[in-house]
Amino acid sequence: MRDARSTGRPGRASGLAALAGLLADETRAGFLLALLDGRAWTAGELARDAGVAASTASEHLGKLVAGGLLTEERQGRHRYVRLADSGVAQLVEDLAAHVGPSAAQRPRTLREFGTGSAMARGRTCYDHLAGRLGIALTDALTGRGLLRQDTGFALTDAGLRWFATAGIGLDRTGRRPLTRACLDWTERRPHLAGTAGAALCRHALDARWCVRIGSERAVRVTPEGEHRFAQLLGIEATDLR
Repeated sequence: MRDARSTGRPGRASGLAALAGLLADETRAGFLLALLDGRAWTAGELARDAGVAASTASEHLGKLVAGGLLTEERQGRHRYVRLADSGVAQLVEDLAAHVGPSAAQRPRTLREFGTGSAMARGRTCYDHLAGRLGIALTDALTGRGLLRQDTGFALTDAGLRWFATAGIGLDRTGRRPLTRACLDWTERRPHLAGTAGAALCRHALDARWCVRIGSERAVRVTPEGEHRFAQLLGIEATDLR
């Protein structure tokens, strides 16, 4: 029988327990969910979003930075934090997808209901598109033979040509996978992530096919976006609203 110590299991178990401890606090979990918008936030902005004191936010952020889940940078008097990388974003989104609905998650006000509806309709998931919008794009790519899902997510040769024709550059020099399935926590189905998903999202925002709504991760498709998605992928405008 192999000695568990020879496999490094105790060290990995300790690290896993430490990671779970970081995620087990509701305030820290809320910070991570807010930062899924892919942008950098100040400690003060996160404190206001979570409804906690600035000193409390600073303490929690210090733990998340020390734990490797966040990175920070300072500009003058301001301290900005963001998710450390796409792997952390994937971890948070995957865990969120496994959280079942509960009475505590139901909207308490009309504003919360509107925000929740907008997030379900379309949002950014770190650096790619999610919600019904993300699923509609993923389904359209798959239906046109541009994306395969039968053996894991993979762009076909036609898919690579489609990205080039649409003017969406794909950086294939890094270690990040070109495509990856990300489980959508509202639709409970996978949407496109990875380098291709990030490139599509970035192009959609830069070209104003989609625009952000307020301070949340929610996005909406513009009339220009409806036209381009219909032209490029045959998606009906009603499926994007």
